[in-house]
Amino acid sequence: MTQKMQMSLEVNGEPHTLIVEPRTTLADALREELGLTGTRTGCEEGVCGACTVLVDGEPVRACLQFAVQAHGREVTTVEGLRGGEMMAALKDALAENFAVQCGFCTAGFLMLAAGAFARDPDMDERAMTELVSANLCRCTGYQPIVKAMMEAQTAMRVPAE
Repeated sequence: MTQKMQMSLEVNGEPHTLIVEPRTTLADALREELGLTGTRTGCEEGVCGACTVLVDGEPVRACLQFAVQAHGREVTTVEGLRGGEMMAALKDALAENFAVQCGFCTAGFLMLAAGAFARDPDMDERAMTELVSANLCRCTGYQPIVKAMMEAQTAMRVPAE
């Protein structure tokens, strides 16, 4: 029998205490313990990026990190982006550029963008293209996603009227 561990973390600005097996992935803890199903599990090998979340502001593959590794840390999931300026700009730009089809990979791309925009709000197209190559999209292709991210970045710089 595996002994469970108690851990505490902040998810989307709210404190949580979980009791998990040491082998529980962060993705599984977020989905199963906290009901945050926006974090997708695709390949479960860290290749597709659908499980990307931010841990202390940095993009992390939640399927490769154990939940206990996030003890005492701040985790942001795609649900944590709701209502923010970045999410609104990205959502509009993704729709306008037809950069979403099946939507399975979208949360991972949104989290990559959130981490990238926080680190480098002036990221150029070449860097953005390299960034999105870290995640897999089997439907849309990467150019519409890059274009949408660039447009969202520009929209966030323009003051609201």
